[in-house]
Amino acid sequence: MLKLALRNILRQKKHTAMTLIAIICGTVGIILAGGWVNDIFVQLGEALIHSQSGHLQIYKQGYYDTGSRSPEKYLITEPDNVKKQIVEEVGVEKFDSVMARLNFSGLLNNGRSDLSIIGEGVQPEMEAKLGSSVLITTGRQLTNEDAFGIMLGKGVAHALNLKPGDYVTLLVNTLEGALNSLDFEIIGTFQSFSNDYDARAVKIPLAAAQELLGTQGVNAFVVLLKRTEDTDPITIRLAARLGAAGLEIKTWMELNDFYEKTVELYKGQFGVLQLIILIMVLLSVANSINMSIFERVGEFGTMMALGNRSNQVFQLILSESLLLGVIGSSIGVGIGILLAFAISAIGISMPPPPNADLGYTAQIQIVPSVLLMAFIIGLSATVLAALLPARQVSRMQVVEALRQNY
Repeated sequence: MLKLALRNILRQKKHTAMTLIAIICGTVGIILAGGWVNDIFVQLGEALIHSQSGHLQIYKQGYYDTGSRSPEKYLITEPDNVKKQIVEEVGVEKFDSVMARLNFSGLLNNGRSDLSIIGEGVQPEMEAKLGSSVLITTGRQLTNEDAFGIMLGKGVAHALNLKPGDYVTLLVNTLEGALNSLDFEIIGTFQSFSNDYDARAVKIPLAAAQELLGTQGVNAFVVLLKRTEDTDPITIRLAARLGAAGLEIKTWMELNDFYEKTVELYKGQFGVLQLIILIMVLLSVANSINMSIFERVGEFGTMMALGNRSNQVFQLILSESLLLGVIGSSIGVGIGILLAFAISAIGISMPPPPNADLGYTAQIQIVPSVLLMAFIIGLSATVLAALLPARQVSRMQVVEALRQNY
């Protein structure tokens, strides 16, 4: 049956070509759309990880829920011991760096006016490694030699009309409640993924932050892993070890809860797109298959007159459609992969996402599940399109079918 079906496909060159074009276009469309949507997930996730959150953050219990209002109440008082435990549990081969942060809030003064800010005491060179998605808009990154250097978010610098080389004063409350201030030189300004963050954030060396607050403790450890895929298993292992010490762990997805909402939104949109493409392929293939089948009614009538049963005619039509679906979907997958590589090599310039000013260059991800889905949709649409006309033709009276020969 398949041999006969293949021969018929090769004989009906015009209709075969029309059907294959419809299948190939639909399959390629699904692969490119799916690869683009998955690239959004990857790029958005990596931008969040490499701008602020890292893969994991470790706090004292309760800090994540209420500590942002009073970070001084949730200090990790023995940071060296905690860092040692993290390194031992994660394994050197799994992480790039483990860095400490000390969070605070206060006022930034430029000599003329004040601005309420949120600040971070950071380990400069480790943070520079983490912040590969942070754009330095003016000046340069902090280094370990900048004992009293400060980095300003783009919005902070704009609000106070500051630039690299200017001096500012930070005024904060110490842990005992007294006021303390230090003067800093502006080293540079940065732009992260979030405009809201950039409008209030400043970064200073960890030692300077500890001097300001009068403590040797830290609020958080940020863990940067070598592979994002290792986040969940490492989180489970660390939670089992550090939970007894009164510490909690948050993954980058928990710290950026809008990411999951964005993923769900795009998945829903992609599902609708798949449905539209399926309907378009179904209608296109149905049109060409109907033309092919009903132009061959006389041929099928002759087959039935020679002793072939109606179910054999039905099976032959479905076999032809199955072969067309397999061939068209396979070619479509191949072309889709080639186009994905070609488009990714060029890049797709994308506008900034909501709440951001930074655009990015999108690519087409090669996702095995999307390739399989595209193949199945192309094949399924072809077979489904043939069911109704095959049923109609196979149930026609022999005499009526033979009349089509004249």
